[in-house]
Amino acid sequence: MVSLIIGHKGSGKTKLLVEKVNAAIEKSNGNVICVEKETKLTYDVSYRARLVATDSFSVSGFDALYGFLSGLCAGDHDITDIFVDATFRIGGRDYEALADFLKKVDELGAMTDTEFTFTVSTDLENLPEKMFAYCKKIN
Repeated sequence: MVSLIIGHKGSGKTKLLVEKVNAAIEKSNGNVICVEKETKLTYDVSYRARLVATDSFSVSGFDALYGFLSGLCAGDHDITDIFVDATFRIGGRDYEALADFLKKVDELGAMTDTEFTFTVSTDLENLPEKMFAYCKKIN
């Protein structure tokens, strides 16, 4: 399943994401990963989560992000949860491309039994309605 934390800049999306990462660590029987654009959450996320910065791997665009997430899942079959902060800063601000990307991520999650959560900086009404057939809003 794909979950979305939606809101404007400064609305507390990252704080909620950090809370969800730390809660997932407590209930997970596997590995929890937090993906961010650059290393900002080092002291907020528990040391038990794997923190990965996409800038360190030159990930830019939704296709590259999907490949990156697929690689994480392929390399570690014990991942239960992947959290991604600043989705538009990594993938770009294209709402239709986001919808297509999230559909592929939903299929990846079903195939690997991994839960994905993304922060999305926008108004809910800007997002394509088709996304909510396979994504749920959690805030």
